[in-house]
Amino acid sequence: MTRSHPWAALAAGALACGLALPAAANPEAALGAAGCTACHAKDKKLVGPAWKDIAAKYKGQAGAPADLAQKVRGGGKGVWGPIPMPPNPAAKIGDTELAAAIGWILQQ
Repeated sequence: MTRSHPWAALAAGALACGLALPAAANPEAALGAAGCTACHAKDKKLVGPAWKDIAAKYKGQAGAPADLAQKVRGGGKGVWGPIPMPPNPAAKIGDTELAAAIGWILQQ
């Protein structure tokens, strides 16, 4: 017999009631809370590339999560066009939330 963790039932209940999960459990919410969605969208280019375009560019690259985390933390320029991406410190999006968000982006 498989036992589920009590928090799993709580999370499922929260979702069923329409309540938000913590940002680490909801990568899309973490991206919004960190302000990433001001420049990025799931399926269209805004100021920066769409999440699906990032996923396509990095598909199959084992080091992609670490590379993208470094770009978020240090900022970047020239990869997607002339507009640079500013650095985003851990105070803006924590390491756990960033890792979950990058994993979600790479699945688009």
